[in-house]
Amino acid sequence: MSRFVDLSALRAACLILPAGSDTAAAAVRERQQILTKPLGSLGRLEDLAAWLAKWQSCPMPRLDRVDVLVFAGNHGVTRQGISPYPATVTAQMVANFSSGGAAINQIARIADAVLRVIPLELDNPTQDFTQAPAMTEAEFLRAVSTGYDAVSADANLLCLGEMGIGNTTAAAAIAAALFGGDGSRWAGRGTGIDDAGLARKCRVIDAGLKRHAGRIGDPLLIAMAFGGRELAAILGATLAARQLGIPVLLDGFVCTAAAAPLARLTPGALDHTMLAHLSAESGHHALAGALGLNPLLDFGMRLGEASAAALAVPLLRAAVACHTGMATFAEAAVDNRA
Repeated sequence: MSRFVDLSALRAACLILPAGSDTAAAAVRERQQILTKPLGSLGRLEDLAAWLAKWQSCPMPRLDRVDVLVFAGNHGVTRQGISPYPATVTAQMVANFSSGGAAINQIARIADAVLRVIPLELDNPTQDFTQAPAMTEAEFLRAVSTGYDAVSADANLLCLGEMGIGNTTAAAAIAAALFGGDGSRWAGRGTGIDDAGLARKCRVIDAGLKRHAGRIGDPLLIAMAFGGRELAAILGATLAARQLGIPVLLDGFVCTAAAAPLARLTPGALDHTMLAHLSAESGHHALAGALGLNPLLDFGMRLGEASAAALAVPLLRAAVACHTGMATFAEAAVDNRA
C-alpha cells in the first residue's frame, strides 16, 4: 500500500520541507571556539559536528543509533546487455547480505551501525526504459513509500545504499535527464564492462532519453521513467529523513542520482544529506558538482551497497566525540588566545 495516493501528493511532500536548527549549529560553532585547540584546527570535523547538530536540532549531537538501509531492485534494461553480470546476482547478493558475507556487513559492524537490507519485488524487474517507462505511477509510488516507511524516527543518522544489477545505467540516465548531456557524459563501467559494453550502455541511455523526451522537465517523471525500485526507495527514505530531522549519508553514484530529483524539485532539499565519498564511477564527479555536494572520502570505491556511507560513519563519530568530549580551556586550566 502506498503512503502517497498519487504523484501530486508526493510532489507536495517534496516541496514543503522542514528546516534544520540554525540555533543548534551556531551553538556548536560557539563551543568549538572554547575547546582546547586552535580555532578551526579540526577542519571538517567541526563542520560535521555543526551539520549533525543542525539536522538533529540538538547542540550536542548524538550517534547512539546509526541505521544503514540497503535497497535492492532489478532492472528490465539489463536485457540490453549493459552489465557483465546477470540480474540473478541481485537476489544472490541479498542472500549474501543476510548471511553476513558482503563488504557492507563488515563495515557496518565496525561502524557500530544497524544494517537492514530491503529487497523490492526482485522477481518483477522494472520495464526496459528504452521501450517504456521503467515504472508505472503506482509502482513508483509503492517503491517510494517502501523507502519512506523504512526510516525509523529513532535513528540519529541514516546511511543509504543500494544493490541492483544494471542500476548504474539507470542512474546515468537519470543524471542525463536532470542535468543534460548524453550517455557518453554520464555512463561509466559499472561492474566492469569492456569498451564495447560501455558503448552499448551509452546507446541504451541515449535511446531512453529520446523515448522519454517529454518527461525531461519533471524530476519525478524522470525518476519514474528511468529509475529502479531501489532508487525510488532511496528517494523516499531521503524525504522521510528530512521530515523526521535525521541527517543522511549518501553512498555513491547510484544513491546520489536516486536522491537528485529532490534537489531539482526544491532548492536545499538535500541540505540534510552529506556525500560519503566520490565514486570511481565516471559520472559521479559531475553529478556531485551539479548538486553542490562535497564528498568526505575519495578511496576509488565503486561497490555500492552503502559501503562508503558506512565507512564514513567513524568520521562522524570522531566529530561528535571531539565536540562533546573535549575540555574547554577553562575546564582544563589551559590559557586561551589573548
